[in-house]
Amino acid sequence: MTVQSKQELLALKAIGRIVARTLQAMIDALAEGMTTAELDQIGRKILASYGARPAPELCYKFPGATCISINEQVAHGIPGRRKIRNGDLVNIDVSAELNGYFADTGASVPFGAVAPVAKRLCMATQEALQQALKIAKVGHKMADLQKAISRVADRHGFSVIQNLTGHGIGRHLHEQPRHVPDNSHEKDRRRFQKGTVLTLEPFLSTGPRYAKALSDGWTLATAAGNFTAQYEHTIIITEAEPIILTTCAA
Repeated sequence: MTVQSKQELLALKAIGRIVARTLQAMIDALAEGMTTAELDQIGRKILASYGARPAPELCYKFPGATCISINEQVAHGIPGRRKIRNGDLVNIDVSAELNGYFADTGASVPFGAVAPVAKRLCMATQEALQQALKIAKVGHKMADLQKAISRVADRHGFSVIQNLTGHGIGRHLHEQPRHVPDNSHEKDRRRFQKGTVLTLEPFLSTGPRYAKALSDGWTLATAAGNFTAQYEHTIIITEAEPIILTTCAA
């Protein structure tokens, strides 16, 4: 989607604010022994209180309102009976629709006495997102995102998950441009265009470079014993710094 009017901007800010507040409320509610299904229900109720609809269910019939992935799980974890334990690295991904507009956000949360490597991984992934945001300007190459994220990962001794990246968003959960950045092409010539709405969401891991689908048909994971972190914002491209939609004060 490309933003064409102030009305569209305001609508995107509204749903961006809602998913950001929902994410923060879910983070604040984390408790030892809570199941991921119970955490998901908290997110569902908050979205409903704003009149927003969970995007994974709406667009893909995902069996949950939000995606919750723990430790070696990378993305699209199905909320269920798994309990949150002290030392877990919990990723919460919230996306939703309001009045025909979508936004998507996520964060990895070290819960309790997490291993030092998991904390370092989270800090590195947040740094990677900040570096990506600096590049996301009109005329800059999308391929430069890949370089910037990789530099951060290499400096901290981590790997980049290659088959999960950002994407266009706005009138649907996933739109063009797909694969931002496109890690499968070394010579990606695409450049950022003014007004484009998309997500930036680097995934860094303690070793693996690819996430594999589990038998449930949704969850993407690495081998047990690994950690993966992800942080995500929905943004609008401008000639200066991007407009970050997924903040509680958007």
